[in-house]
Order: sequence, then structure tokens, then C-alpha cells
Amino acid sequence: MIRIDNLTKKFGQFTAVNGLSFTVAPGEVLGFLGPNGAGKSTTMKMITGFLAPTSGHVSIMGHDVAHHPVKAKQLIGYLPEGAPSYGDMTVLQFLRFVGQVRGYRGAELAARIERCQHALQLDKVLNQPIETLSKGFRRRVGLAQAIIHDPQVLILDEPTDGLDPNQKHEVRNLIANLSKDKIVIVSTHILEEVSAVCSRAIIIAGGKILADGTPAQLEARSRFHGAVTLGLEHASNAQQILSALPQVDHIEAGEDHTLIVFPKAGQQLFEVVNNAIQQHQWQVRELHVERGRLDEVFRDITREVA
Repeated sequence: MIRIDNLTKKFGQFTAVNGLSFTVAPGEVLGFLGPNGAGKSTTMKMITGFLAPTSGHVSIMGHDVAHHPVKAKQLIGYLPEGAPSYGDMTVLQFLRFVGQVRGYRGAELAARIERCQHALQLDKVLNQPIETLSKGFRRRVGLAQAIIHDPQVLILDEPTDGLDPNQKHEVRNLIANLSKDKIVIVSTHILEEVSAVCSRAIIIAGGKILADGTPAQLEARSRFHGAVTLGLEHASNAQQILSALPQVDHIEAGEDHTLIVFPKAGQQLFEVVNNAIQQHQWQVRELHVERGRLDEVFRDITREVA
């Protein structure tokens, strides 16, 4: 597994990362979530050996990154923020260069490049200079170099930044497939990314861990957890009727003329709201139970530190 013990990084008087400790096991996709300046990228750089910590330790599958850097880095695929590359190289030249650095030659190198180009749909731009590619394609090239050696650990810093919705879907599916036999850490500020691909999320701000749990556990901390969002046609008395139900705590107006019905502690609302709909024959435009809103939890957790 990955083990991080009391990891700290200071730049002069500024502490970017302050005593982080956590572990990540194979099969987990860990979302590393935080506002700008929270210390996400600095932590990624220390895990991969790009930056030396001021104090603390990072261990990759039993190899200390500081004491056994080559062995640790052989196990890691890393997509840094911004997906840096050599712009004057073509995609094929760049992937061949990265593969050779990783120690591959001949038929094995060609097979690994072919696997990456198909997985990330790079066939059409293979002979195009990287500097002429769109931001989305440059991101895909960055992902290709990160997986060319089939690493046990994949560290991705903002992996879908600059991609269109279809490309984001493809990359998320790729991450899901890769995570079956790898450790994946995804640093992101995109909350939907956490719900879409992560089995666990850590929220940091001010260089400290503020929350650690599954996306469902974090969503359960939202005040919207268990609330029912209801959109009705021509039911002006609905709010009054629903407010009178003993399971209902209060009702708020939502977007697009919806009602958000909040339960009292320990109460389930779907059945009683559905019974009211049938009894009064309301025409329903929208009806769903809220899992909780990760954006609200994120704001509440990070607001005090910010």
C-alpha cells in the first residue's frame, strides 16, 4: 500500500502541507479534494519523489521514497498538473522516449505504445507535434505516458482538466478499469469527479486533512441528506399539506419551482410524500431523495480554514 506518515512541507515560513498521515490500499481510488492552495499538488509531488518533504515519510509498496527513490518511482505512474511534455516532439516520439526511459525496447516498447494510443484514442494525432494539440489531447498524452509501464500506483493531478464531457467520461471509465488492480490517487477540485470515480475521498485545506471517508459518508454529512426534492404541476396547496406531515421538519423552495422537503431526525420521507402525491393526485414533474450535496459539505468543511 501507500503509507504517508506525518508528511510536512514548508517553504520558508509558509507551511504548505502540515502533518498529513493516511494510507491507501490496492483497489482504492482516493480522491484528494481541496480548494486552490490547499496543498494537493505539493502532496502529490512529495508522494512521487518530485519534492523532498521537510519532515515525514512516504512509502510506496514498502519502498521509502527518500531512501529507495528508483524502486519507488518504478511503481508509480504520474500525471502532473498541466500535463507537461516536450512540445516539439510528436506524440509517438514522446511516448517512445518515455518508454525508453522506463527501460523498454523493440517489440515490447511498440506494444506498450500501441496499447496506450488505443486506450486514450490517440491514433489520429500520433504523428502530430504535441504543441499543436488541443488542451484535451495534451491531457490524454499525459495520461498515456503515466500508464505506459503499467504501474501499480497511479497518481493523477487534475486528470480531466480541459476535457469535454465525452472525454471526461472516457477517462473516468479508464480510471475505473485501472483501479481494479492498482492504487489510484486523483487530485481534483471537481466535486463530480469524486462521486464519479472515487471509492474514498480526503478533503484537505490549509495543508491539513479535514475529512476522510467514502463519497456516501461525506454526502451523509450534508443537511440535504434524506430530503425529498419535489416538482409539481398546479399544486398550490402542496407546501401546506406536506408541512403538516409529522415526519417533515421544514420545507424550502428549490430551483425551477421545486420544493425541498426536509425530514425530522431519523425519519424517512419518500413513502409519506409519495402517499400524499397519490392521495391528492398531484401531477409530478420531479421526485427524488437527496443523497446529500458534496459541494455543500465541501464548503462547510473548508470555510473555517479559508
